[in-house]
Amino acid sequence: MPNNIAKPEKCSICGCQFKSGKYAADNPAGRAHHSKHHYIAERFFGRTKNKRKHPRTKIFVTSPWEGVEGETTLLCYDCHEELLHNPVLLPKDIESLNMLVACEGLAEINKTNKEKIAGRIKLFHKVIRAGLKCLLKEQNIDNC
Repeated sequence: MPNNIAKPEKCSICGCQFKSGKYAADNPAGRAHHSKHHYIAERFFGRTKNKRKHPRTKIFVTSPWEGVEGETTLLCYDCHEELLHNPVLLPKDIESLNMLVACEGLAEINKTNKEKIAGRIKLFHKVIRAGLKCLLKEQNIDNC
């Protein structure tokens, strides 16, 4: 590829080449259409683009993950909407998460402030990170 032609952008997760098409259309172009994904949801900081007149209560005043607040990446429809926004948590997974939540003191009977959900969000990220690290190690991938 000549130096003056930009390389096509690819999905940060699956590596597919982005296509122009109607976002979310049930065809290869719609599934490979890109969208911006915030590493940390803007709503966690009380920000929202689609409900500006109804601001949300902040879950985090400052980010517990330094250097990535407001940062984004590009993902295809499949990885953004199907994979990340719809995690598969089976009954045993929920039970295990419930036990971790209780052990960490993050369970709550009555909702008060956002402190407990903030803790559960951080815990869930820790679970995901530990699982990724474990699988990378099992596969002998040294990038972790």
